[in-house]
Amino acid sequence: MSSVPKLPKGERLILASGNEGKLKELRQLLAGSGIELGSLRDYPNVRMPPEDGETFADNARIKARGLGERIGEWVLSDDSGLVVEALAGAPGVHSARFAGPDADDQANNLKLLEVMAGIPDERRAAAFVCVLVLRAPDGSEQLFSGRCPGRIAQALSGSGGFGYDPLFLVPPDFRRSMAELDSEEKNRISHRGAALKKLCAGLQLRKL
Repeated sequence: MSSVPKLPKGERLILASGNEGKLKELRQLLAGSGIELGSLRDYPNVRMPPEDGETFADNARIKARGLGERIGEWVLSDDSGLVVEALAGAPGVHSARFAGPDADDQANNLKLLEVMAGIPDERRAAAFVCVLVLRAPDGSEQLFSGRCPGRIAQALSGSGGFGYDPLFLVPPDFRRSMAELDSEEKNRISHRGAALKKLCAGLQLRKL
């Protein structure tokens, strides 16, 4: 892959997603960096290709290229999800549709609780994984990844965040879920925050 594309100061970056949770998180993480972040919702007529890759990196590239080739702008794609050791890495790239193609966060969380019923705490290790792809208008791109270790809870807790946050217990004591953290705490330890720190270092932006 090529070297890190150089994003000009003041250039707008378009997130290849309409997911409000991801957009909100990334805007918080980029606050003060000088980058304005738009989203796929700004381009309602753009149809994205199916996310049929076998890895998070595959899907991140599919999204970055799918949007970048259509709008000719700077694009940031994010593919992320949950990997659970006891489930051989599932739900993985299928995290958003674990309970079915039209599943929402609640359905996915309940499905995860169901399939992990009876598994003891010591075998509930998991991790959130994020892969970001930054794509320049000329087609050059770079990949950045982040990972946050944790454990799957026995029950939902917390009202913050999105996705599997209410079931993801964070170290060191595994007593709080990701959904019980405030945004500053979450951004400091999250998989998305870790990936974005690498991206900002590559772009020589301020350290997050």
